Amino acid sequence: MLAEFDSINERGGVLGAMETGYQRGRIRDESMLYEHRKHDGSLPIVGVNTFVKPDSDVTPPEVELARATEAEKESQLSRVRAFQSAHADEAAEALARLKEAAVNGDNVFAVLMDAARVCSLQQVTEAFFEVGGQYRRNV
Repeated sequence: MLAEFDSINERGGVLGAMETGYQRGRIRDESMLYEHRKHDGSLPIVGVNTFVKPDSDVTPPEVELARATEAEKESQLSRVRAFQSAHADEAAEALARLKEAAVNGDNVFAVLMDAARVCSLQQVTEAFFEVGGQYRRNV
C-alpha cells in the first residue's frame, strides 16, 4: 500500500499522476486482474463463478465458509440486547427524531448519526420501514 503512495509521489503527487493517466491505468490493470482471476476460478465468487452445470465434468473450487459458533452468536445477541437496554430511553427519542426527519423530507444524516450512537442497526432499519415502507422488487 505504501508503495502505491510512493509511486504517486514519484509522478508529482496526485495531480502529476492524473496528468500522466497513472491512476486510470492502475484501475484498468487491477480490473483486468480481477476479471482474469474471476474467470479462471482463482478468485471464487459464490453465485458468479462457483456454479457448475449438472452435466459438466468440471469440479468447482472448494470455498471454505466462515461460520460463527453458537456461543459467538449468543454472545453477540446478548451484547446487542444489553446495548438496547442501556440506551432504551435515549433510543426512543432518537428514533422519533429520525422518523420525523424522514417524514418531513429533511436531511436525515445528522439525525441518523445521533441515532446510531444509541440504537442498533435493527432499530434504525425498522424506524425507516415504519415511515417509508419496505422496498419490494417487482418480479
